[in-house]
Amino acid sequence: MTLASVSAIELIATVLFAIAIVHTFSVPAFAALAHKGGRHAGLWHMLSEVEAVFGFWAFVLLVAMAGLSGAGAAVEYMDTRNFTEPLFVFAIMVIAASRPILNLVTQLVGAIAALVPGSRSVAVYFLTLSVVPLLGSFITEPAAMTLAAVMLRDTSFHRIENTRFKYFTLGALFVNVSIGGVLTSYAAPPVLMVASTFGWDSAYMLAHFGWRAACAVVLNALIVTLCFHRLIRASAPAAAGEERRVPVSVTAVHLVFLAAVVLFAHHPAVFVGLFLLFIGYTEAYRKYQRPLMIKEGLMVGFFLAGLVVLGGLQKWWLQDLLADMSPLVLYWGATALTAVTDNAALTYLGSLVDGTSEAWRTMLVAGAVTGGGLTVIANAPNPAGFAVLKGSFPGGTITPVALLLGAALPTAIAAAFFLLPV
Repeated sequence: MTLASVSAIELIATVLFAIAIVHTFSVPAFAALAHKGGRHAGLWHMLSEVEAVFGFWAFVLLVAMAGLSGAGAAVEYMDTRNFTEPLFVFAIMVIAASRPILNLVTQLVGAIAALVPGSRSVAVYFLTLSVVPLLGSFITEPAAMTLAAVMLRDTSFHRIENTRFKYFTLGALFVNVSIGGVLTSYAAPPVLMVASTFGWDSAYMLAHFGWRAACAVVLNALIVTLCFHRLIRASAPAAAGEERRVPVSVTAVHLVFLAAVVLFAHHPAVFVGLFLLFIGYTEAYRKYQRPLMIKEGLMVGFFLAGLVVLGGLQKWWLQDLLADMSPLVLYWGATALTAVTDNAALTYLGSLVDGTSEAWRTMLVAGAVTGGGLTVIANAPNPAGFAVLKGSFPGGTITPVALLLGAALPTAIAAAFFLLPV
């Protein structure tokens, strides 16, 4: 596509998309302005919330669209967007972070950790960074991200003040969740977008992607654990008081809701109805609950919805760019492009390219999941982990450049496994 054939609104959308990316990396500056106070402190605070960035610039795009083509065109464009993913991430994030689900996973991790010789707190940390992300292949990546992030927040992140530890842990978590969902064909958003088109089922994913991802996940978790095991062991908590026990029946009902929402993940009318029923159930059994993660889930949904709106007009340059790459160049190109787009959008656009080889398709998806931990916008579950953990970082903000550096080594390890010859 030539530049002359690109519409004005597509150019505006691309400029706003670039501004939103720069804004994402600039949130610490806005946070500093907010902390100074003044008349516009509220505005600076809003602009310092990463979860609000893409939603804000998506609103600017809609205003520009209405100004150029009328309000009807803006409404029509919104009606053509698919907001299933933001809705699903919101619902699954709230359900996965509910106390019965979280208690169950924590108990399972603790039981496995008890079988490992040495420090229990170190074993729990390692399992949280390895086993929980791999669960994303079955309960979906957003659910795995939410569980792992809450577990890390409630254990090591609350007890350890070392900022370097937190960024390296966050980088490993984001990368491991991004690659940990490829053991099946339905759990990772970038795989889900192309599995049907490419004819890939879960057996294919396990044979071509799964074992590589599992090895990389375990190695990433092991390296970070070995680097910080003394710090983790030294910060082991004292014995905590007992909480009210959650009945098995309540946990079972929560698991049914979780499974049902995952099963109907492509049918928003169904899973939203199930989610509302879940809200009612938690109110009926409030004594076994903690406050649900509604605000965090809404902010993450808003972030992803903004990405859907802005990303929907990037096809004009992104698809042609992907089509012109050889498989190996595509792998590295997809890894890099994922950091500044969304890996599910990237693979979807790649699936629209005609006449591609199996090697080209494999490198597209492998690169998209490899780069999924580099930034908060690279993978749909990342904003969920960001929202849960940001309060544990200095100033309540996560610096994007530090996250990028923390994810660099886990990304390189993932690349090494995905580029191994068959």
